[in-house]
Formats: sequence, structure tokens, C-alpha cells
Amino acid sequence: MELRRGLAPALRDSVLSIGNFDGLHLGHQALLQRVDALAQKGDLERVVLSFEPLPREVFAPSDAAPIPRLSSLREKLVLLAASQQVDVLHLLRFDRTLAGLAAEDFVRHVLVETLRVRCVVVGEDFRFGRGRCGDVALLMSMGRDLGFAVETVDPVVVEGERVSSTRVRAALRAGQLGEAERLLGRPYALCARVAHGDKRGRLLGFPTLNLPLGRKHFALHGVYAVEVRGLDGKVLQGVANAGVRPTVGGVVPRVEVHVFDWAGDAYGKQVEVRFCAFLREEQRFAGLDALVAQIAVDAQQARAFYGQS
Repeated sequence: MELRRGLAPALRDSVLSIGNFDGLHLGHQALLQRVDALAQKGDLERVVLSFEPLPREVFAPSDAAPIPRLSSLREKLVLLAASQQVDVLHLLRFDRTLAGLAAEDFVRHVLVETLRVRCVVVGEDFRFGRGRCGDVALLMSMGRDLGFAVETVDPVVVEGERVSSTRVRAALRAGQLGEAERLLGRPYALCARVAHGDKRGRLLGFPTLNLPLGRKHFALHGVYAVEVRGLDGKVLQGVANAGVRPTVGGVVPRVEVHVFDWAGDAYGKQVEVRFCAFLREEQRFAGLDALVAQIAVDAQQARAFYGQS
């Protein structure tokens, strides 16, 4: 998959889908599958148009509770590439200038003149343009005049409800990792590069991988049993804390992972942490002794989850 930042002119006619694709859940995957099928039929380029930052991050009121991302930009790129259903990702910087573009101008100048769309694939509730005035009906009307088709993909329904990023976030917030996995089609995971931390875990007897978050707000908060990939080619098990570490005065969210029965140099390695079971909420303890005692309990519970003694 090729990444093109900004509005680079397309080299071929395309089938295109537009959206945030945050988390790449089953609904997003249905869009990509249709793009792939149409592109193969017409020998067209498979294109996704997405945005950074996400539109809601630009327009969110300063006093509003932040909506966490399901995937960082890097994770989204990896997921889209791994789908093997996208030839080009056009990543536009979303700002108030782009948001102020009239829907008709977006279609004419961005989709037709620059990206050479022959077909646009979107969900039935797709909205775009200044004030979100553009919709599927407008796309279809302009498509008839400008020479491109429009296809809508029905919502994907799991257990009687529509799959959405909002629903995935709600499942994660409630600790329902199995529900999130059903909506995503895969376990929820964090991909990050191991960085140097304050090395406090090593002094407490529980050395950890320090994983800075590649997004402003993470979808998980608390303590989890996890699987770790990317160390020595093995799938390892452990326990992770996602949060700010209030007992030691932390303020910046991060994920720290204690890997069971493993010792090595992980700094700089790219790892994937799959969250398998929610154990408890993050909390503040009276002191380090109480914290260490609870970490021992957490580790034992995670081992029990994996059937370890």
C-alpha cells in the first residue's frame, strides 16, 4: 500500500472509499471488500481517503470529554496495508479550511479532478462537506453529471446491533474484550515501540516494557492479562497497566507490560500487545508496598487466566 499525504494527483482511475477508519472494524472491512471487488472488475486502483487529525478532534469543544482513538495513525496504516485491499491511502490534513469546503467543491475538485474516481463506496449514512451538508443523494446526483458511480454498503450487524467505532469503544470501556473482538474481527491490540521509562518496575521486582501511546487518548484504562508479540519471535504472556500510574505521581497515560518468564533487551523493539482479559480498574495505593502487593495479585490472576500455576 502506498501512502500519499495531501492531494497528490492520482495516476489511475479509482474506486474510492472515504472515512476515518478508526479501528478498522467489521463495518470498515465491508467497505474495503466492496472496493476490492469493484476495482478488480473494472481494473481500477483501490483507494482510501482518510484524515489526520480526525475531524472530531478539530471540532471538539475544549471542555468536552475526549473521545479516545481505537488506533493510532501508525496502527491504522498497518491495518489497512495488512488487509491487502488498498493500493493507495490518501491522507489529508483535516483543518477548518478543509472542513469549510462546500460539498459540491469537494466532489468536483478532490474526488473527480484530483483522485479520478470512477466509483465511490460509502456507508448509507455518509455525510461530508461544509456543515456536513453533503450526503449519498448529492454524491449520486453529481456522479450522474460527472461520470462516476456511487455504491452504499449496508451496515454490518453483530448480535442485532450495527457495528460502529462508538460501539467498540463502549465495549472496551466496559471491559468487554470479547465483545470488542467480535466487532473488530480480531483481538484489540496496541502496537508500539518499547521506550526507556523511569525503570521503577525493575526496582519493585516487576520489570516492565514501557510503551508510550501514539495518540492523545487511549481506549483502555486499567489492568489486563495480555499477550505480547515481537520479542524473540515468541508469543509471550503477561500483565499490563494502562493509565497514568497515580501511586507514583504519573500524569501522562502509558501502557506498562510485565512479561512473564522473560528477560532481555526490548528497547527500540516494535511490539504488539493483545488485551485478553480485564482484571481491575487502575487505582491509587497508599504506598509502594501496597502497590507491589497488588501487582503480585494481578500477575497471579493473569497467570491463572492463561492456565499457569
